Amino acid sequence: MRILLSRTDRIGDLILSTPAIATVRASFPDAHITMVTSAYNRVVVERNTDLDRLVTLERPRDAAVLGSSLRDHDLAIALAPRAVDVRLIGATRAPRRIGYTYRRRWFARLMAPLFVDTLMLSEADPALSERHPDRHVRHEVDQLLDLVALAGARSRVTGLRLDIRDEDRAPLSELPERPIVLHLGQRWFSRGSTLQSTRALVECLSELDRPLVVTCPAESVGHADELESRNGRWTVVRALPFFQWAAVFERAACVVTVDTAATHVASAVRRPTLVVFEHRYFELNSQEWAPYGVPNVLVRKTASEDFSTLARFREEVVAGVQRLIHA
Repeated sequence: MRILLSRTDRIGDLILSTPAIATVRASFPDAHITMVTSAYNRVVVERNTDLDRLVTLERPRDAAVLGSSLRDHDLAIALAPRAVDVRLIGATRAPRRIGYTYRRRWFARLMAPLFVDTLMLSEADPALSERHPDRHVRHEVDQLLDLVALAGARSRVTGLRLDIRDEDRAPLSELPERPIVLHLGQRWFSRGSTLQSTRALVECLSELDRPLVVTCPAESVGHADELESRNGRWTVVRALPFFQWAAVFERAACVVTVDTAATHVASAVRRPTLVVFEHRYFELNSQEWAPYGVPNVLVRKTASEDFSTLARFREEVVAGVQRLIHA
């Protein structure tokens, strides 16, 4: 049996897909499994032995062309609710083609029969979740496990997977053990949080009874100098390779981040995590993309950037971190 899986969007979403990938492998142990990724998110599964072959979609506009070159598969599953992935598996013309979309994406639902023969509908919807805060939305991991179950993959595996090696850990040997790790995603610097407030938060976290390490991705390097410690009270590490970055999280007492791939890296290495979600669509995002299977605290970003509101926001983050490290 030849199985094709496709997920070409974000790094965090592909991490959340690793239980579904493992479930397909456990359910079809003798199958040949090909995974299509983008050049951007490929790093997540480059070491994943649940897969037999990796194929990279270089440009979204080439999805149908790439899919048509993969017509020797018996089963194709789009692990992302995106037109790119659905078009790709549709072009394979596999006898079984499975995908999913959101209930209120009416056009996608209308067009789906052109590409898939089985369509799962997700209950995730920003507007409905904001109007009905008690409305339950399954975590993305659980939605994906339900998706592959439609293909007969029922040997359910729930753990996230990242294959960190000793070679990734070795360059980090001089970092402190069991630190608080703060990841500087771009959302710390916009819409309810500011660079100045984030600097003040770093100062507050450095006063807790744990060392502090700040990880700075490439897109935030421009802010790194502003967040350097002037007295050696914390360490800033810049633009690490993906698996070294994951290895920093692996040694953490807890991870503090905005809503980004860092949330799911931290879950994959089983670290307690505090996540700051955007004020808008908090009800949906804090359910569908919360830390998975680890102790966590979820904080809603403020709707204002006035001094007192940001101070209360920082106090909430610090209190959450204290709960996690002393649990």
